[in-house]
Order: sequence, then C-alpha cells, then structure tokens
Amino acid sequence: MRELHVNRITETIERLCIDACNHLPEDVKCGIRTCRAREDGEIAKGVLDNIITNFEIADAENVPICQDTGMACVFLEIGQDVHLVGGGLREAVDEGVRRGYDRGYLRKSVVKDPVRRGNTGDNTPAMLYTEIVSGDKVTITVGPKGFGSENMSAIRMFKPSAGLQGIKDFILEVVETAGPNPCPPIVVGVGIGGTFDKAALLSKKALMRPIDSSHPDPFYADLEREMLEKINQLGIGPQGFGGRTTALGVNIETLPTHIAGMPCAVNISCHVTRHKTEVL
Repeated sequence: MRELHVNRITETIERLCIDACNHLPEDVKCGIRTCRAREDGEIAKGVLDNIITNFEIADAENVPICQDTGMACVFLEIGQDVHLVGGGLREAVDEGVRRGYDRGYLRKSVVKDPVRRGNTGDNTPAMLYTEIVSGDKVTITVGPKGFGSENMSAIRMFKPSAGLQGIKDFILEVVETAGPNPCPPIVVGVGIGGTFDKAALLSKKALMRPIDSSHPDPFYADLEREMLEKINQLGIGPQGFGGRTTALGVNIETLPTHIAGMPCAVNISCHVTRHKTEVL
C-alpha cells in the first residue's frame, strides 16, 4: 500500500488550474492551425488568425486564453493501492482550485446557489469525479469548463428504435441549434449508453480526450469522422461567420445500457477546450 499525502493533490490541482487556463493542449492548437490552412473564406481565415494570435499571446505571457476561466472539473483516477493521508480528499481538491484561481488571477465564476446566486468568491466547489482503478497512482485531470459552450449542451433519452440515425440527427441538431453561441470552432463530446447521468458524464470525459485520437472501436471511430464531416458541412464557421470549420473534433465515449434505452448526451466545448493531466 502506497501512502500519498493529500497536500500533493492540492498542489497539483493548483498548478493544473493555472496551466489549463493559460495554455491550450497541443492537439487543439494543431487542429486550429490545420483548419486555418484549409479555409478559403477571408472572414473565416481572419477569425482563425485572431484565435491563433490569442493563444500564442496567452502562451508567451502566461495569461488566460479566455476571460471565462470556467468551472473547475476535476477527474481523479485513484489506484486501489493508494492510501490518501493528511486530510479529506474533497477539501484537498477544493483548496487546490481555491489557490489556483487566486494565484493565477483567474476569474471566479461559481455561485453559491443555482437559483438565488451569490458568488462563492473562490471558484469552489470543484465538480469532482472519482474513479477507482488498479495500481498505486493517482491521475489528476483538470478541465476548466466555460458556460458559453456548456449552455449549448443537451441530453436525450432515446428508445432503441431511434437507431443510429436518431443519434446522428440529434448530434447535428444540438450543434446547429448552438450556432455561433459556443464560440466555434467547437469540440463535440458525445456520450452514448449507461444511464441518464452516466451518458452526461461520458460526454464530458470525451472532451478530455485529444481531438487527434479515435475511439478504439472502428464502428465508433467511423462515426466520429462522419459526424465531424457533417458538422463542418453546416457552414456555421469560425465564430459563426461562415466557413468550412465549425468543429475541430468529435469524440465519442460509450457504455453498455439497458435493453429499453439508448441515452445520448452531447457536451459542446468552445475552441478553448482546456485540460491538463498529471500522474502522482
């Protein structure tokens, strides 16, 4: 049994909050530059040029890519042979977010109550997702999620009779309804299967996957490619001004489900699809 002090989790989350908000993953940067090279409209080219300039300045000056530094989504894969010591896990995670958003001068965007509002003042609590895995390591992923794109997400509880076409139509419907609101080019996370809540979580986890990766099942890998092509044929374009680039990637995650259902969730992320991972 390996002992791990929760202070290390706090320190890591503090650092990852800042890094994620200031530096786009390389796969997303590459995707944006690739889309810029194939755009033929002057407005679309100009918008993508501005996006590239923006993340280059953020890299060089170590400042946030976007004013919306998001709600901190923290994914922990905890090895079953790890014994966490020194305090509570939830407290350690929230303290890391609190320190990161303070030290990084990141905007605090969390309210105490969903209806009565009132800012918490430190961007806590984090949205915490834990999973017990084999081994003696803890993998921490921090994905700050802005709500201009989060608000454009949707879930639908399909009956199996809707079939694959029903899922395809739903994904396109969500993206088309979103239009320019989520600051395209977007990344589309899709969760299929499980239960109502699990499908939504799958779609969020899909956004943590590199956009240049593919689902291990060729059936779903083909579906990812097909949906990316169809989304980009919608013509919404960068920031909604038209063009060939509406989405940078479509990532699909799946789970077994009940014989009577086929849940499908679509989680939209803007071109600032941020996430950083570290293994302790």
